[in-house]
Amino acid sequence: MQRTTALIALLTAAAALNAHAQTATDYNPPRTPDGKPDLQGVWSNASLTNLTRPPGVEALVVDETQATELVRNNPWIRLAQSEAGPSDFEDGLLDDGNNDRGYNTFWIDPGQSLGVVKGEFRTSWITDPADGQLPMREEARDDIREHRNMRRARLYDGPENLPIAERCLIGFTGAGGPGMLNTIYNNNYQIVQTDDHLMILVEMVHDARIIPIFDSRAEAQHNPVTIKPWLGDSVAWWEGDTLVIETVNVEPQQARTGPIYLSAEGRVTERLSRVGDDEIFYSFTVDDPATYTATWTAEQSLRQRDEQVFEYACHEGNYAMPGILAGARAQEARGETPTAGPGIFGTPIE
Repeated sequence: MQRTTALIALLTAAAALNAHAQTATDYNPPRTPDGKPDLQGVWSNASLTNLTRPPGVEALVVDETQATELVRNNPWIRLAQSEAGPSDFEDGLLDDGNNDRGYNTFWIDPGQSLGVVKGEFRTSWITDPADGQLPMREEARDDIREHRNMRRARLYDGPENLPIAERCLIGFTGAGGPGMLNTIYNNNYQIVQTDDHLMILVEMVHDARIIPIFDSRAEAQHNPVTIKPWLGDSVAWWEGDTLVIETVNVEPQQARTGPIYLSAEGRVTERLSRVGDDEIFYSFTVDDPATYTATWTAEQSLRQRDEQVFEYACHEGNYAMPGILAGARAQEARGETPTAGPGIFGTPIE
């Protein structure tokens, strides 16, 4: 069943290649009363393509045969296949008393095919640099590594030290942006547009980006630099039929956690262009000389969905954090050092 679903998704993606070729070149988008392209609706970036290119894959663009092979070997697809069929109650999965492997692929919905951008199967969202990797400075890597080690050493001291995602403060793995990335599920975005504001409701953790639209880049004004909100301080303006969004001053905890790492001077410029009845071309460029050796750019296609976005109810202040910390205290009472469980990929995939 898993393979059949993946094949159907791949065929759907292949059909999107043809649709893009027919519509993107001279497409005239629907427009709002003020004459701007209408970006409103529910859109999705669900895909097995990620920000960076997988190990051993050199090309940005692959053909349908290569895309099929990459899907077949994708860790999420292989994990789903390994969990297909009846449960094995004798597998000892919960013998360590840690239940995080219970978060299985029943709940996971990352997508079933590679992303299609500009009519091409893409192996990474990063298009520049050509290797599809983050051009990170070594000193920035060292700083991130040190930060991770310090956080790991104090992870279970209290709720403030738990990861941002565990605390349900913002969307997982960069879903909310700046630089909106696909994640393990809930990859939908609802856009509401007026003549002077754009609102992007992020399904994951129910983030909302409310972005003022100015008449031009010269008139776009950010808030004082001391204000560093989650998802950053964003302003926007139109350049022809493309909406440009510039974001600075991302909250430091988010900026150091990644997956898009930023210094205090980091700047992310996003562009959204309606290129078809069911497609928005979305790109973003990261300019941060303190973190990266060069500016870098990524591209996606957001696909329109007919469904509405439902509220995502996370467990902030509910059972998750008290349960995690209570488990850590129980481990300490047994003379053990609190540790995380094996995670979703804890069982080797044969």
